Amino acid sequence: MYPLERAAFLEKEDEMEVVHAVAATAGETEASDNVNTHFICFTCVDGELYELDGRKSGPISHGASSPSSLLQDAAKVIKSMIQKNPESLNFNVIALHKKEGMASTS
Repeated sequence: MYPLERAAFLEKEDEMEVVHAVAATAGETEASDNVNTHFICFTCVDGELYELDGRKSGPISHGASSPSSLLQDAAKVIKSMIQKNPESLNFNVIALHKKEGMASTS
């Protein structure tokens, strides 16, 4: 199945929703208030690369960008972050992108 087909299947699956709700509210593991990890997101808005970080007071501009150069522009910023702490294993990168030729669902 393609990703959108899987999503549509799961959205219709009532049993999956019930199982998820039970597991999510079971409370077997208490979440720590002292979390030292988080995620950030990069996006291009009006020709500018922005970093969205929940720990910061607002979006951070990293200069000019475009939808076609977003990945490369964000990679430069990410590399500079990693260079500040090259021994750390706490870096992960995930890219989400609409498959070429797919119609938007919004």
